[in-house]
Parts: sequence; structure tokens; C-alpha cells
Amino acid sequence: MVTSSQRRFVFYIMWKIGFSGVLLLLIPLGAKAQVVSDSLQYLASYKEEIPYFQELITGGQYEEVAKTIEGHPFYESRQFENGSLQINGITYPQVPLLYDCYRDQVLTFHPIYRQKLLINPEKVDQFELSNGERFRFFEGNRNYAHHLNGLYKVLNTGEVLVLVKEYKSTKDKNDVSKYTDVFLDKSDYFLWTAGHFYPIQKARQLGDVPDMNYKVLKKELKKRGLRFKSQPETYLTQAVEISARQTK
Repeated sequence: MVTSSQRRFVFYIMWKIGFSGVLLLLIPLGAKAQVVSDSLQYLASYKEEIPYFQELITGGQYEEVAKTIEGHPFYESRQFENGSLQINGITYPQVPLLYDCYRDQVLTFHPIYRQKLLINPEKVDQFELSNGERFRFFEGNRNYAHHLNGLYKVLNTGEVLVLVKEYKSTKDKNDVSKYTDVFLDKSDYFLWTAGHFYPIQKARQLGDVPDMNYKVLKKELKKRGLRFKSQPETYLTQAVEISARQTK
């Protein structure tokens, strides 16, 4: 039930934003010249979504990582970009998003106070970035050290999914500089089917997945000039496609 105080809060936000949907906010100094208002032409639709404001605007403030670490904790870019976000089964298109893959957290920003806000990871079903890359929440895999909030990049559709855990770690810097550590980009690969994760660190581990014949797949993928080490995402998605055709 939406209370009267919550409604007043939302309408106050609507008044501050303005019904034109134009909000002149800038990404912090040092970033590329990107006017956030260019990405917020859809704000008018948000004004009718009281639950959306409750989910995002009242979220906790994001805590920046230590400035002594070289690089940034975000996936690919430190800049907000338009994406779609599914929370509790409701999909919101054209949402400004950032993905912190060091902490496995999804962020948006407060439209008035210009603060990065955390989105409760327990409520995130999935999100999609502007380049079409899709991340989804998965349960299980708790023995995997980088599972964290359970967000994985999904490369395909079907009964067997190819998942990538995009994450960052830090490494000590051995040179004399203002940084003590540096962020390193890492990726781990899994096949997921019937609620089970199957880690794939080597191509032959495809044989651990039910109904997948590694010997047959290896021969076919070799014909296509694919190697797991050099093209892991393409290798795995095509392996799943080939296996699906063989089992029909």
C-alpha cells in the first residue's frame, strides 16, 4: 500500500524534476562530456511509477572505492548509460545504470541530489546495458568465490545457458606512484541447466554437462576454427547450439 507521505514525496520529486522531463544534470567532472538529461527523456513515464521511485530513489548511497586503487570498479565504463532493469518482475526501460562488477552491485542515480544509489540486489531480476549485454540473477553456486550477489552475463537463450561472471580483482602495484593497487578484469565461464552450474575452465569440461558429447563437439568446433582459450564466449555458445540440434 502506498502511503500518503510516500505519494507526497514522489509528487515533490515530480515537481522538482518538472513535467517537461528535462533535467540538466551532468556526470561528475573528469568524465566525458555527457549530459544526463540527454538520457532522461523518458522521465515523464517514471512519474507515474510510484513503486519505481520507492525502489530506486530511496536506495542506499553508493560508497566509492578507495582512490588509491588505479582504474575503476565498473564493467567496461564508469559512465551511466541507458539500460533496462527488471525489479520484482516489473521491467523499466531506459534506466540510467552502472554495474560495479567488483562488488557485484547495480547502481542508478538520485535525480535531485545527483548521488549514485545502490539498487537492492535481492530485488534485481535482470538488467540489460545499452550494448545489449544482459545480466541476470541466479541462485546457487555459493561455493564459487565470486558469486557475491549472483549476477551473471547471459550469452544465449534456451535450456542450457552460457553464463559469464564478469568481475574485478585488485593487485598490488610494485612501482612508486600514488596508487597502491590496480583493478584487474577477470571472467569465469559456466553452463547452467536445470538449476545447476557447470564451471568451464577447459573445453573438455563440456563433457560434465548432461547430454553434451565433448568428443563430437570438439571435432565440430575444430572444423569451425574455434578454440576455447582464444574465443571462450563464441566457443561455448556454438557448442550449446550444436548440442541442442543433436539432441532434437
